[in-house]
Amino acid sequence: MIETLFPNVRWDRMWDATLETLYMTGISLVATFILGILLGLLLYLTARGNIWANRPVNAVIGAYVNVTRSIPFVILLILIIPFTKLIVGTILGPTAALPALIIGAAPFYARMVEIALREIDKGVIEAAQSMGASSSTIIFKVLLPESTPALISGITVTTIAMIGYTAMAGIVGGGGLGTLAYQEGFQRGNGDVTLVATIVILLIVFIIQWIGDLFTYSTDKR
Repeated sequence: MIETLFPNVRWDRMWDATLETLYMTGISLVATFILGILLGLLLYLTARGNIWANRPVNAVIGAYVNVTRSIPFVILLILIIPFTKLIVGTILGPTAALPALIIGAAPFYARMVEIALREIDKGVIEAAQSMGASSSTIIFKVLLPESTPALISGITVTTIAMIGYTAMAGIVGGGGLGTLAYQEGFQRGNGDVTLVATIVILLIVFIIQWIGDLFTYSTDKR
């Protein structure tokens, strides 16, 4: 049925491109989540009045996050080509897009983590400190559990943004649905490929948003 609606689409290529997009998004998601949590925690903990208050460290991390978030992703792809080639060995394909995806998304998520931590009631943290809780206990028993719904919501938004990044990576041969839509859709004037690639990306986004909302609501104990 669907083949007759879009006769100019090579479905084997579309399937492979979809798997490449999911591969890029999945690997980047894991790395972004870990790095974003670490950067966000450091931003929060080293801010004035918090348990690791350190203005120089906070300023350096904040500057890195702000600068990286401000660079348009397409430009970031080009800027880190030497770095990508150094660690991956190539600048083409899904794996070559991973460094830019992670570098672009992790600072974005870090700010969301910082915002989520700021929303925690200070009284809860002060109560833990008054009972002699260590820094690690405060982090793993208070900060992260209390901010879990916001952290899940933030990683959901970040993941959806990363899917958009994967499509942009296709312009420079990053693979996935973006490359397919650009090379076989736009450059060859095949509108069916562009339309189907767009529909598939939208379906992926809707599914991720649904899963993210489900986990957010299930962990929200308010």
